[in-house]
Amino acid sequence: MPRLGEMLLDARERKGVDLYRAERDTKIRARFLAALERSDFRELPGAVYTKGFLRNYALYLGLDPEAVLAQWKSEVGDVRRQEPTIIVPRPLEAPRTGLTFTRGIVVTAVLTLAVVAFAGYIALQLLRFSQPPELTVDQSAVSEVNAETALLSGTSDAGMTVSILAVGRETYRLTVPADGRWEQVVPLKKGRNDFTVTATDPATGKDSLPVRLIVTVPIPQGPEAPTLGVSSPNDEAAFTNGAIPVQGTTNGISIVVSATYLGPAGTIPSGQPTPQPPPMPEPVEMAVDPDTGAFSDAYQLAPGRWQLTITATGSADKTTTERRTISVEFTGVNLVISVKGSAAWLKVWVDDQLVAGYEAGSTVRAGKTLEFTGKTSVEVRTGNSGATFFTLNGSPLGALGKPGIPETWRFAPPVLPEKTGRTN
Repeated sequence: MPRLGEMLLDARERKGVDLYRAERDTKIRARFLAALERSDFRELPGAVYTKGFLRNYALYLGLDPEAVLAQWKSEVGDVRRQEPTIIVPRPLEAPRTGLTFTRGIVVTAVLTLAVVAFAGYIALQLLRFSQPPELTVDQSAVSEVNAETALLSGTSDAGMTVSILAVGRETYRLTVPADGRWEQVVPLKKGRNDFTVTATDPATGKDSLPVRLIVTVPIPQGPEAPTLGVSSPNDEAAFTNGAIPVQGTTNGISIVVSATYLGPAGTIPSGQPTPQPPPMPEPVEMAVDPDTGAFSDAYQLAPGRWQLTITATGSADKTTTERRTISVEFTGVNLVISVKGSAAWLKVWVDDQLVAGYEAGSTVRAGKTLEFTGKTSVEVRTGNSGATFFTLNGSPLGALGKPGIPETWRFAPPVLPEKTGRTN
């Protein structure tokens, strides 16, 4: 027949638990359980405790407690173990004395306090240098306001530098006051506004974790302004004739070009008077291709510096405007011929040479515009003088004769246009 300890060990192993699990479940120390499983009852605190341990352990392992206790009695008998008597000697009585503060004790205490205070200061400094500054922001990460500005606020350590980066705008920086509260008013645009807020310790250069905010301003519903892209002319472009090419694209309905005179182009030689401002040109509406949105035409200007204004108009009369500053300085002769009202037969000489296509004359239909450039002169014979309109070096001259009358005109600035009898 197995001994009691072997029986307990076998039962625990069948249960599949170790001593430490049994200790947690039974609240009996593992060293006492191990002593029971070794049948080493001398390691136990006494017969009363041993009986209690055996009863609880037997129930835990699924054994009959009475059978377990009977086997224990048969192995060790019912003799109580004698507990060793520990004789504690009486302590020697020492004479009572009061606490005496000597000079050495006082010096030692002061030095100890100084060392502790210095160590605490060093610890605080190390903690400060090792950790980034704290930063809180009052606003939620995503918000919507219907306003032109927003107040951003929060808390941080006194003396910290709070930076507010607005995407596409300036960066705001402020120093946190002694109470730890900071605030900054920032402008808002329609739509989404992104901000990144960071606190920086000036002493260590350490940054806090960035706080990102998104503030949305509602965009009013309704027709939007048309798009407008101007590819020509470029800003500050210079031209040597008055036919300024205006080109671009739009999703608008119409394009209108106008000009404002800014002054003479280039430097006026010493002693010469300032030229008189030329007549202001009329605004011109340019056709927009309904399929591609492209527009392209020439706008006539006299010499000088000009500001071109190109305006696209869309639905609900919404407009978008682009402006270009250009300069016009003519070299030689630039003559623009516009046929209006009815057709006109034209023959043209440039620098006293017949122009190809116009040697024997050519009929030009109404609404057609032609441009000729020469070094010294341009001469035109028209079969319908009243329908032929001239613009010389950007200055409109209009029609120089009467409708249906054939005339020949010579243009050689600075000489005024003169009528000649030339026919070939």
